[in-house]
Amino acid sequence: MNNKERMELAKWASNFAIKKGATEAAVSISRSRAVNIEVREQKLETIRESTDNGLSLQIYRENKFSGHSTNNLNKRQLETFISEAVEATQYLSPDPDRALPDPSLYPTDTSKDLGLVDPGHGDVTPEYRVKTAMETEQLLRQSDMEILSTAAYFSDTTSEGVRVHSNGFAGDWGSTFFRMSASLSVMDAGARPSGSFFAGQRFLNDLPKPSEVAQNALEDTLKQLGQQKIASGRYTMILDNRIAGSLIGRLFQPMSARNIQQKNSFLDGMLGKSIGSSHLTIIDDPLIKGGMASRHFDNEGIASRRRVIIENGVLNNYLIDNYYGRKLGMTPNGGSTSNIIMGYGNRNQKQILDSQQKAIFVTAFNGGNANSTTGDFSFGISGQLIENGKVVKALNEMNISGNFKNLWNQLVETGNDPYPYSSLQSPTLVFSGVDFSGI
Repeated sequence: MNNKERMELAKWASNFAIKKGATEAAVSISRSRAVNIEVREQKLETIRESTDNGLSLQIYRENKFSGHSTNNLNKRQLETFISEAVEATQYLSPDPDRALPDPSLYPTDTSKDLGLVDPGHGDVTPEYRVKTAMETEQLLRQSDMEILSTAAYFSDTTSEGVRVHSNGFAGDWGSTFFRMSASLSVMDAGARPSGSFFAGQRFLNDLPKPSEVAQNALEDTLKQLGQQKIASGRYTMILDNRIAGSLIGRLFQPMSARNIQQKNSFLDGMLGKSIGSSHLTIIDDPLIKGGMASRHFDNEGIASRRRVIIENGVLNNYLIDNYYGRKLGMTPNGGSTSNIIMGYGNRNQKQILDSQQKAIFVTAFNGGNANSTTGDFSFGISGQLIENGKVVKALNEMNISGNFKNLWNQLVETGNDPYPYSSLQSPTLVFSGVDFSGI
């Protein structure tokens, strides 16, 4: 079944739901295929291939809402499935905010090619997948370190589908993704540090070579040799661009309309106000050609638009979905993020590290928690102590703690080195006066 056939079926299903008594209906029909290869110690450990076809149905009946899904796309059986879904919905409690988005929020033109599909995806062979993972893992084993285990992964996914709303929206999509990663653990004076590297792209030719993946995983491991704690105190914190995105992502949960409406956000009431230093600018751009999260519309059919979420520290936008937007009386703008880019500085990571008199370079977060209501956080970290621009020792079993209300005001520099293998393209980040707990 291709997207043209899916669109015809989705429109039929939406019309049939209305015929059976639904006030409004939304139908999505999609297909995805994923292949995953894992090599461990030069043995092919996993070959996993999966294909999923399915239809999801949202029924709105007199402000009552229900969601349903099925893998059976036979029209006759779908008639029974849809009829029962509409019938069951009438027994739910009404909610005046349960309705499809206003049609004015739907995209008017989705003809622009966002470059989301690698045309050569169908030519990727099982032999190529296995060879790539094998080569990556073999390169890991050439290290002089006392290796305990090594692993390499290659995976690719293709997906396509359509979405139809009974009040006028109809859209389709297609995408491909390729991913590579490598990991290893070594023996180091009784400890077992481990390192890794991950890269993802929409186009196969944009992935790094096996040698680069292996080299980055090896370097990540080397940074952890001889790990120890140092004295607790306040230090300049430099976040590796590979992990900075996980900290930035912690801002998005308290920005959601759901948490704002339920008073579970430390950003409640902060729209138009400063929540960080002038170095903090975060832009959500869903229309970047070839972007890892590019899209013409979100999962509610709402048109994708570039939006500056935070500009020079000032919060400009919440993430407003349709349902909670109605409850808040705010116009929905999409309740999730897509491609995240930032305001970038003038120096790369090496230049930043070389200029430090004393700082902690954080290369990994090792567990922890953050409270979206209060902003309090505590994370385990590993990394390196930097003095006079040089690495002095590797660090582990230390924690950072504080409150995001303060931390983002402590941001003093962003690098010019956004991480290219993620939809969240974070640069190296530099914070002053962060509390580290050690010995």
